[in-house]
Amino acid sequence: MKEYKTITQIAGPLVFVEKTDPIGYGELVQLKLPDGTIKNGQVLDTSDNLVVVQVFEGTSGIDRESRVKFLGETIKLGVSKEMLGRILNGAGKPIDGGPEIIPEKRIDINGAAINPYSRASPADFIQTGVSTIDATNTLVRGQKLPIFSGSGLPHNEIALQIARQAKVVGQDVNFVVIFAAMGITNEEAQYFMRDFEQTGALERSVVFLNLADDPAVERLVTPRMALTTAEYLAFEKDMHVLVILTDMTNYCESLREIGAAREEIPGRRGYPGYMYTDLAMIYERAGMIKGKKGSITQIPILTMIGDDITHPIPDLTGYITEGQIVLNRELHRKGIYPPIDVLPSLSRLMNLGIGKGKTREDHKNTSDQLYAGYAEGRDLRGLVAIVGEEALSERDKRFLKFAAEFENKFVRQKRDEDRSITETLTLGWKLFTIFPKNELTRISGELKEKYYKEEKMKI
Repeated sequence: MKEYKTITQIAGPLVFVEKTDPIGYGELVQLKLPDGTIKNGQVLDTSDNLVVVQVFEGTSGIDRESRVKFLGETIKLGVSKEMLGRILNGAGKPIDGGPEIIPEKRIDINGAAINPYSRASPADFIQTGVSTIDATNTLVRGQKLPIFSGSGLPHNEIALQIARQAKVVGQDVNFVVIFAAMGITNEEAQYFMRDFEQTGALERSVVFLNLADDPAVERLVTPRMALTTAEYLAFEKDMHVLVILTDMTNYCESLREIGAAREEIPGRRGYPGYMYTDLAMIYERAGMIKGKKGSITQIPILTMIGDDITHPIPDLTGYITEGQIVLNRELHRKGIYPPIDVLPSLSRLMNLGIGKGKTREDHKNTSDQLYAGYAEGRDLRGLVAIVGEEALSERDKRFLKFAAEFENKFVRQKRDEDRSITETLTLGWKLFTIFPKNELTRISGELKEKYYKEEKMKI
């Protein structure tokens, strides 16, 4: 392998090298500094006579005397079942004080999208224990369902709660969680590590932590490391894997930073024009393959800058994924946890994973009625602000009461409260007793007879 001493320019995390031999895109690079320090990098761009290298450990100390060696291979992650129960950094190296992981095989982290023809249709319900997700925005195995949050909202707590509680009901399956955090502070990293260790969730998890002071380049590698591990465990070890990626906004900021260092022509709000493709390459690595027992389900989390759902990151994410769960600042101000707003939230695959034999026969009707009742109650709050509650009819007052009870009893739950789907649906029927039976217009007579009657008798 040839060594080059032809560095022409250094810009941010990038080094520009003149070359004579053909160099492949994504190839690994070793840089040897004059004092003997070794740094690693990856080819980001290659043209007739110039190669752009992104350096993982930052470019400080690199000068024209530094030697550049192209290694002829792409980034590979050593994977093994021994990764379960381990905490790794964003580059896949252990940071929990344990031994090095002995790999069973090494896999290219860039992976490949699942062929649409060989994809199996998602159909199994995943119970998260969070009522607002399970009842009205159901997560289905093999789905990608993002959480849209805002700065200061408790998305990390919700992510940890889902990581602890997620399970496939009624099936004895190997269910594991891969948790990848990007651009987080040291304080957040300690919080995540402590939570995983104290609750015992670490035993069935692999945790990747990329810190805010780690190089931006490593942030681009972290989700790919997590998904490569997920693909290995799902499609070679027959496990059902839930991948939680937080925070995709930090990932996109790194894309923008490197795009600026390369002097690319920016797209919307300064993000690179290829951000849609880049995000799709991550999100589309979720799903199930016909003939394989395992599956990959994804919950990416992103903070909407300025709480703006039309910002490029949530906007593009919404195009690629199958729905979204939206957190609400007003619910958070009221002290309601988790502050999930069911009205703008949506799970496009919900109907594939619910109903008789999967959750319960009344699930769809109950969900529709909860949604309709809450939407009408919320609208009436605006009217009350203008005309006062006294001006409302008795029917309107019931809807107003329902909206308040829905937030306080159905949305609100403890951070360690794991509600089963039966408990969640029963709670919905308890709320329906606020209305006379004839006002439950979204529920069939047969189901009203069975469930409404039971709850009315208990009161």
